[in-house]
Amino acid sequence: MEWINLKSIAMAGAIVAGLGVSALAQDKIELIFPDVNPPDVPRSVAMTEIFAKEIGDEFDFKPYFSGNLFKQGTELVAVQRGNAQLALLPPSDFANQVPAFDILGAAYVIRDAEHLQKVFDSEVGEAFGKLAREEMGVEILGVAYYGTRQVNLRGDKEIKTPADMSGVKLRMPGGESWQFLGESLGANPVPVPYTETYTALQTGVIDGQDNPLPNDKAMKFYEVTDQIVMTGHNVGFGILVMSSKVFDGLSAEQQARVKAAARKAFESSNQVYLDQEAELVEFFKGEGLKVYTPDVKAFQDFAQEKYKSSALSKSWPEGMLDQINAL
Repeated sequence: MEWINLKSIAMAGAIVAGLGVSALAQDKIELIFPDVNPPDVPRSVAMTEIFAKEIGDEFDFKPYFSGNLFKQGTELVAVQRGNAQLALLPPSDFANQVPAFDILGAAYVIRDAEHLQKVFDSEVGEAFGKLAREEMGVEILGVAYYGTRQVNLRGDKEIKTPADMSGVKLRMPGGESWQFLGESLGANPVPVPYTETYTALQTGVIDGQDNPLPNDKAMKFYEVTDQIVMTGHNVGFGILVMSSKVFDGLSAEQQARVKAAARKAFESSNQVYLDQEAELVEFFKGEGLKVYTPDVKAFQDFAQEKYKSSALSKSWPEGMLDQINAL
């Protein structure tokens, strides 16, 4: 009778167990998520603390914040090439490839956080979902409200109408849609990466920037500016997309789960942004900034005419603006 070497069996078992763990790790679905924002802003926290948990253990969520993996504006292409699987991007990034998306970033089209969700829950949202799949190879998982964009400037020149913005070097993200948004306010738009905006303000390369109030605080723009003009010209939001190749490889249950996870995550961060906006006006005043409301109707009328007479509006799907306004 042969003696059984218990030590060898134990070692063999450990190896098999180790291989099993390794195999399980390899079987996880990798989700690389590059983002230009810092990890502590509400939408980033929502992705890491809610979305990552809600999608389940079979996913390996790998976030890269503060533009550490890809430069701003290159994330969509990274997803399309398979170098990333997720991205949370403004509509202008999609408009660079499919111009119909431009309407979503136009001044005074999306009204607020509630209106934003209604748009994407409607036939309008379905239409954009179809465009994203067929034209760009990505699946829309959800939308995240960032806040309403306001104009944040150096100097003490009071801004009441778009005419007062003449000659103001206003930082805007790169891309035709963003640059035109700056023009629709009467300003001289200057493309500057988000991560370089603080220094550009500090050195006078630009006179101002426009972002939701929570962004102004998170990026400390209030340290190098003097006033905030409450134009309320644009609702900042991001569209979370996943590579269609990855999404189509999921089960129906997994597909439903990642979409539900996105909605739950952004319902949380949306409320944080809304609460912050309600509180931040007093904060900025306490930091010495002048905060005031201009002639918003004058800005609305000016922007509307700019868009109507521009080539950008020609890319808007027929009747869609009326559909959005009716929601």
